[in-house]
Amino acid sequence: MPTGSARSILRRLHDVMASRRAAQAKLDEVVAIIAEELESDVASIYLLRDGVLELFATRGLLPEAVHVTRLAIGEGLVGTIAARRAPLNLAEASLHPAFAYRPETGEERFHSFAGVPIVRRERAVGVLAVQHREPREYPEVEIEALQTVAMVLAELIAAAGLVGQEPAAPARDPGPVRLQGLKLVEGLARGRAVFHQPRIAITRTVAEDPEAELARLEAGFRRLREEVEEMLSRAEFAGPGDHDEILESYRMFALDEGWRRRIREGIEGGLTAEAAIETVAQANRLRLSAAPDLYLRERLIDLEDLSNRLVRIVSGAASTAAARGLEGPSILVARNLGPAELLEYDRRHLRGVALEEGSLTAHVTILARAMGIPMVGRLPDLRRKVAEGDELLLDGMAGALVARPAPALVRSFESQVALRARRQADFARLRDLPAETRDGFRIAILINAGLRSDMSALDLTAADGIGLFRTEFQFLVSATLPRRERQVALYRDVLAAAGNRPVTFRTVDIGGDKSVPYVGTRGLREENPAMGWRAIRLALERRGLLAAQVRALLEAAEGRTLSLMFPMIAEPWELDQALAVVADARRAIARRGRPGPARVEVGCMLEVPVLAEVLDEVLPKVDFVSIGTNDLTQFLLAADRGNPRLATRYDWLSRGLLRFLARAVRDVQAAGRPVTVCGEMGGRPIEALALLAIGVERLSITPAAVGPIKAMIRSTRLAPLRAAMADWLDTPGTDIRARLLEVAESEGILLA
Repeated sequence: MPTGSARSILRRLHDVMASRRAAQAKLDEVVAIIAEELESDVASIYLLRDGVLELFATRGLLPEAVHVTRLAIGEGLVGTIAARRAPLNLAEASLHPAFAYRPETGEERFHSFAGVPIVRRERAVGVLAVQHREPREYPEVEIEALQTVAMVLAELIAAAGLVGQEPAAPARDPGPVRLQGLKLVEGLARGRAVFHQPRIAITRTVAEDPEAELARLEAGFRRLREEVEEMLSRAEFAGPGDHDEILESYRMFALDEGWRRRIREGIEGGLTAEAAIETVAQANRLRLSAAPDLYLRERLIDLEDLSNRLVRIVSGAASTAAARGLEGPSILVARNLGPAELLEYDRRHLRGVALEEGSLTAHVTILARAMGIPMVGRLPDLRRKVAEGDELLLDGMAGALVARPAPALVRSFESQVALRARRQADFARLRDLPAETRDGFRIAILINAGLRSDMSALDLTAADGIGLFRTEFQFLVSATLPRRERQVALYRDVLAAAGNRPVTFRTVDIGGDKSVPYVGTRGLREENPAMGWRAIRLALERRGLLAAQVRALLEAAEGRTLSLMFPMIAEPWELDQALAVVADARRAIARRGRPGPARVEVGCMLEVPVLAEVLDEVLPKVDFVSIGTNDLTQFLLAADRGNPRLATRYDWLSRGLLRFLARAVRDVQAAGRPVTVCGEMGGRPIEALALLAIGVERLSITPAAVGPIKAMIRSTRLAPLRAAMADWLDTPGTDIRARLLEVAESEGILLA
């Protein structure tokens, strides 16, 4: 695109919009301007009429196609853009699976295609597209120019009444509705639905006085920074933790000079302050939403939060629901949230959060966990099926939400809350009692953790230690490889919080579906990320990353015992290379005269099934083994644990799976090495009972499961159960689950 074209387009569009010509004449002039300024062979505008995208104006396609060519939402390239509300940029349009040829347009002469949605009030009301004869991918600057023009067009077509009013939402079922989503933060909550403020609709896009707009922007940035500092200073947490880094990264986004400079450039090009902010936000949305890196996709939420906040400031928009305050017990309903947005709400009345999107590693999820606010995400059509003020029941344990519950369901929910409180009280009474069976078998109960804030659960549960500390969170929330000093500080804090209780650190398990932007995973899309380039495979290829982490762990464990284990070991040579990294790091510390740990214990995780066949080679080299049941089970059963159609196939009480585990446990114990089972299997009472029956003596589980598992252990006679399990495993066709339930009922084993 020629230099200055965006500014020239805006200036000329301003003249068109100010003219007294008819709306159709204005659109015809707009496509002519776009084709000329972008030097494109085709420029076309499709608008939504009667629910269908109709070609309203074109320069380059056959004129007889105007008001004749029509595409449904989702049909063809144009329909796909409208359905997804996202641009397309294609060097060869006909190769796209959604391509739909319309002979009346004469478009067979053109190869490349780029289009952007025309959006008004979060609804796609049209599409702006350009085409060229030669195959070419459009540079980012041209796509951004098209998005800017589309924003201006939204204003023009709304003023001219060229598209109908937004269709009325279908009548909401007044009865109860249950939505199933993803559990993000555990807990139960009841309250009235409060809708989070949506994105501000921008109605004025072309600036009359750029200098005045720049002044408004600078004043807005000053106020934004004041608000952010004030908000973060009010944040109340139990103590230091991972939220510190999250809030600091949010602050850095607000202070980012590159963001400010790009918005200024938009204003200098002829946009209002609000339109320039939204243009930059759209560019970020386009760039980050398609990024394969989880970190980048999730930082988009923070940027959206800041952009919307800045637009609200410069436009003088009405206060948000957060600023107005909550009245009584409330559950926040939103598409998504930034971390600072959550902090704005009154903690006295905020009971829970329900999101249409959301993820386990999003910043707002981590903050909600630190604040003790139950949260459920991935709730489909949430804002359409729930109305402001609806009574909501949020179940963070099951990942579900019920709107407008019947009185009987409310009573049942309150009973569930009360029962949970009573059970927690019962479990609390077991806190200081040993996890010992009725016939004297002592079982070690450890907990899984991954955040500094998780360490408080050690004292709350009186667990024997941390059996699995997942170290990857610090890597997932950082834009760059965390510096060794930051890693040392985290690991030192964890060890200090543990006191004299053991902590086993798992080296970083990133890659696959937990990609980060600094290890070469950008653009890498794997068909099966769970079995892909991740964990020890990635760490050994990016040896500097592993070496830095091992050095940090060694330094943090000064004078203590350091236990570390490597994930996803499949072959003995992988373990050898990992051990070599540890040895090199210990020598480097010694050469520098720095103190290191008093003792280093090294282990590996058994989660790749083939490792069980080479344990005779591995066990002499390790001090312990941990069995990761989550991945191991899906690998053994060839059943994706995230696929609901395979839920019945992903069975921890499969006789074949238990036979495999029993053999592995025997082999490890015969070599004199302790074996711990990590993962969800050990945190479910009946499955944990099966593990004890095959010889497992150490469980590492979620803190919430400690009480139920200890109650199960203390009500069990283990010796007869182990004898019975050996017989069941040898008897074809035995239903292990049914047998365990029979024994539990006859023996009074608590499986709540």
